Amino acid sequence: MFTRTESFREFLRLYPIVSFIITIHIILYLLSILPFFPNQWFYETFSGVNLYIMEGQIWRLITPTFMHSGFSHMLFNSFSLVLFGPPLERMLGKGRFLFVYLVSGLIANIATLLLEPLTFIHVGSSGAIFGLFGYYISILIFRKRWMTKESSQIILTLCAVSLIMTFIQPNINITAHLFGLIGGFLLGCIPYFNKRDWNDSMRDVRIWTGRNTRRFSTESPLRIIIWGVIILFFLIGFWAQR
Repeated sequence: MFTRTESFREFLRLYPIVSFIITIHIILYLLSILPFFPNQWFYETFSGVNLYIMEGQIWRLITPTFMHSGFSHMLFNSFSLVLFGPPLERMLGKGRFLFVYLVSGLIANIATLLLEPLTFIHVGSSGAIFGLFGYYISILIFRKRWMTKESSQIILTLCAVSLIMTFIQPNINITAHLFGLIGGFLLGCIPYFNKRDWNDSMRDVRIWTGRNTRRFSTESPLRIIIWGVIILFFLIGFWAQR
């Protein structure tokens, strides 16, 4: 379920929202480092600054979700989307997935505004990504049959490790992580799907995940080890990004 076997072209076709978000990450990062572009203007205008939000610059509740403080920050947040975004986009559909992602990031940024000092400055999509984790947890609690046991174990392990690292690593927006997680979980508890659409969606997901599960089960142990190392480096980088 969390193993990507698609070609680049297939990935773009199957997961347009994840691809779109990652493209925004890359474009904004490149614009922020180009020597002929006023890169400092990007951070001054779109980063999350609580004082400026209180003065009426409301767009800063959304734009920090797409801004990053450096290449590694952008890389690992984007990589996390590549790992965990596609299955959820497949389950929810394009519009609902985007809704969950943006609202989770918004909840994380609002919590940061309310609980952190006015001088607090933040960028990054971590709050929205934790929202995806929260949504997965809601599935594990209320709809266990919709995920395999192996996928459930992966999500629970990553959530546990992520929460632990939130309180260990320096320069982490703890408020955004926690409230993004809570926001995603609460969104997962809202029954805004009609039964027919949800059953149709889940039938497609079961077919898709079953096909990928069978393909993964025939892979060599070496490939499994490689994926484990990739995920390990992702976790280390994700929490060392700032």
